[in-house]
Amino acid sequence: MSTATSQLAASSGLLSLAMFLVAMVLMALLAGSFWLGARVKRREPPRPRPDEQPHLPPEGPVHEIRENREPDDVPRVSKGGRALTPYELTNLQTRPSDAKSRPRWSKGSSGSFGGGGLGGH
Repeated sequence: MSTATSQLAASSGLLSLAMFLVAMVLMALLAGSFWLGARVKRREPPRPRPDEQPHLPPEGPVHEIRENREPDDVPRVSKGGRALTPYELTNLQTRPSDAKSRPRWSKGSSGSFGGGGLGGH
């Protein structure tokens, strides 16, 4: 072992003091974060009591309704008329459909672009 290596390996009082101060700063930051978290939690509203929890409606649980829906038609513009701008169109709604069968994708099609199927041929 060379002299330089043995001098570097010897404990230094200054290095020990610096490591101790770094540890104390980290402990102070940790304690401060717990203190700040406790302050924030105290300002939050209290948790709801059991009587404030949501309850089932008197008629019982609500069940899912399955129905086919079809969109409202887009307004048609007369020939030679001015085209409608986006802000003139309303939010198009849907209405219940008379058809009882669910719409299906064509055979061999995955139903999405790039889905890996052969597509409708």
